[in-house]
Amino acid sequence: MSNKISNNVWKIIACPQCGTSLQESPQNVTCSSCQTKYEFNKSGAIDLRLQHEKKYRYDFSLGTQLIPESGFDFSTLPEKSNPEVDFSKHDAPFHLTRETLSYFPKAKDKTSLMLDLGCGTGLHKEVCEYAGFEYVGLDYDSNEASILGDAHALPFKDDSFDFILSIAVLEHIRFPFVSMKEAYRVLKPDGIFIGTVAFLEPFHGDSYYHHTHLGTYNSLQQGGFKIEKVCPSDKWTVLMAQANIALFPKLPPLLSKSLVMPLQILHKSWWKLGAFFSNKASEATRVRNTTGAFTFIARK
Repeated sequence: MSNKISNNVWKIIACPQCGTSLQESPQNVTCSSCQTKYEFNKSGAIDLRLQHEKKYRYDFSLGTQLIPESGFDFSTLPEKSNPEVDFSKHDAPFHLTRETLSYFPKAKDKTSLMLDLGCGTGLHKEVCEYAGFEYVGLDYDSNEASILGDAHALPFKDDSFDFILSIAVLEHIRFPFVSMKEAYRVLKPDGIFIGTVAFLEPFHGDSYYHHTHLGTYNSLQQGGFKIEKVCPSDKWTVLMAQANIALFPKLPPLLSKSLVMPLQILHKSWWKLGAFFSNKASEATRVRNTTGAFTFIARK
């Protein structure tokens, strides 16, 4: 049994192949239904990735409306005026912003679980635990994760988590609609789902689908979520993203930023000039159409 996984977390772990509870032993865990065995790796993490092909049926409803008639505000994310958790003494970790942190929920009690879906090296563990949650880090391939798993077949029981965080992961998912369904399934009713997804970032790390604002909204809607925010970043722009990831990789971020700054200024000035001739050339439209990534907030 792994010391990386608490008894509280073991209670919600299930076979990713068939959804049945697992039987523990010192060397591995075994599904009591399909008899699939899952091993612990050298770091003590349990490998709950799919071992066999799994069929997944997905039904689409055609002819439905995407955006409600009342519209939807795709503007930048404002800092929440009454956050549940005070992060004023904490620096925002990489990929997160102070605005995003202001929407973090506070854990209801000590048994409240949160899932860092695609946790990587666990950069967000500290802020999630500060919010009172027991942190569960899942990744497909990371030595820092306590659980290795597939976002298309999450190894958890239904309604397990109060909070799911998924930062810069959705673009790396082969079947995003399936992963959204899975996130919805394991989230508790009224639980919150916060994440980011690439838009005009260059191809990186075997990314599959970079999402527009409408694509992000659609993926969440197809998952069943109630969508509260889909917001472009006005700091991580297409120019910054391209310079940092593709044009000048490995160059210190401040230096790559300085190289594209003149073009960034010209770009903003051109759009300001265009606003005199067309109401479509608004600042909100410029930011939305040229952002590197979107932040989303949704509920079950």
